[in-house]
Amino acid sequence: MSNSKHSLDSLKNPSLLRKQGLINGNWVSASASPSTFDVVNPATLDVLATLPEMNSTDVKLAVDAAHEAFKTWKKTTARSRARMLRKWSDLMLANQEDLALILTLENGKTLTEAKGEVVYGASFLEWFATQAEMTHGETVPSSNPNQRIVTFKQPIGVAACLCPWNFPIAMITRKCGAALAAGCSTVWKPAGETPLSALALAVLAHEAGFPPGTLNVITSLTTVAEVGEELCKNPKVHKLSFTGSTRVGKLLMQQCSSTLKKLSLELGGNSPFIVFDDAKMSTAVEAAIMAKFRNSGQTCVTANRMFVQSGIYDEFAKALTERIKTLKVGSGVDDGVFIGPLTHDRAVDKAVSHIEDAKKHGAQVALGGGPKKDVGKGYFLEPTVLTGMTKEMLITREETFAPVVGLYKFDTEEEVIERANDCDVGLGSFVVTENMARIWRVAEGLEVGMVGVNLGALSACESPFGGVKGSGFGREGGTQGIDEYLSVKAMLMNVVN
Repeated sequence: MSNSKHSLDSLKNPSLLRKQGLINGNWVSASASPSTFDVVNPATLDVLATLPEMNSTDVKLAVDAAHEAFKTWKKTTARSRARMLRKWSDLMLANQEDLALILTLENGKTLTEAKGEVVYGASFLEWFATQAEMTHGETVPSSNPNQRIVTFKQPIGVAACLCPWNFPIAMITRKCGAALAAGCSTVWKPAGETPLSALALAVLAHEAGFPPGTLNVITSLTTVAEVGEELCKNPKVHKLSFTGSTRVGKLLMQQCSSTLKKLSLELGGNSPFIVFDDAKMSTAVEAAIMAKFRNSGQTCVTANRMFVQSGIYDEFAKALTERIKTLKVGSGVDDGVFIGPLTHDRAVDKAVSHIEDAKKHGAQVALGGGPKKDVGKGYFLEPTVLTGMTKEMLITREETFAPVVGLYKFDTEEEVIERANDCDVGLGSFVVTENMARIWRVAEGLEVGMVGVNLGALSACESPFGGVKGSGFGREGGTQGIDEYLSVKAMLMNVVN
């Protein structure tokens, strides 16, 4: 298929394409400014749509709408909320092809990945539909025979959901599905690079029956700092969930301190991928491909540092390089493409600077090494393999967020655990070994929130997602995900006549 056959004009359901924000059930432009911004296809640099550049004035209107809607929404039954979530999930799956096309055009990932993200995103709505009816309290034994203690859970209030550009569908449903299931109303802030996916989801959410004001969408690109600050400092917002960099997460946490908001922060990662010499080579290579090249290396848990035991280091480097050579790079809408463009030019610049820094410190380039010029004018980078990596290099300390593999040699289990933990973040990690005892030892020893064993993906709606250290706190998905949007109330009763 060619790019010309895949445009926003070809959507089967044209109503999914929205070019305004959403406040209290109404599609609106910015109320206080005529400013707009363009959404660009990172593969072609063509403008896909022009959206309103909303600011703090619009945020206040959205929060007010959510605050008013919460008064009624919190009183709905868990079962009625669950039914809406299931219908929303069904509508997502019914519109899978259109949602995937919108996602691919604004983000750059392949259509195959985009379709998978739609299914993955819908799974959170179905999951939290179940969790909505399982927010049980408990009876607590009292030491006072004349007293009874019970607890119950209640929605915390208006929830602000700030979502990244790398998974603009799944991050919306992972956050907002939980919030709406809990009985919270929401204000969404999708990334300025990828707002069309969120707006399409909002269309389907209203079709599923969610009342006006329960979900509101703010569109912005250059005013993102102003928008974020208002969401943090507005006293009517009682919960803020953010996925993004550690630097921005710290800033948001500071800004939220004035109102003591409940926070969920899923921040930067520097995931170690550890291959022991007893690993099955085919398992290790395929897990590495998934962990590193999914979404062109732009995932929160992408394998940033690949540690390979010295006994198989050369063999693994050769096998991985040969496998990477088979991966096609190009526009996400083209057949056979495995690696699409990066989502913006800054990502290419950062990746190239990391490669050059590694070379300066002695790394060897086994494959790639710079921008890829023969597939179009978009933000393409050659899949790159670097060997001889050391701790002095930038890639060791910073997320590269690109299809760049850095291979580090290690000798012992104790050594690699220490080196893997030698960073200020701890989100995901990967371990490839056939030794069951070692699996337990290494998984327990790694300072991270998640460990993948003999696989290259860490995402499932049933599994809690989140990290430790500079990767933030709180969990999304799993049974813990809905608790982020609930408060526990205790009731103590005197039973003496």
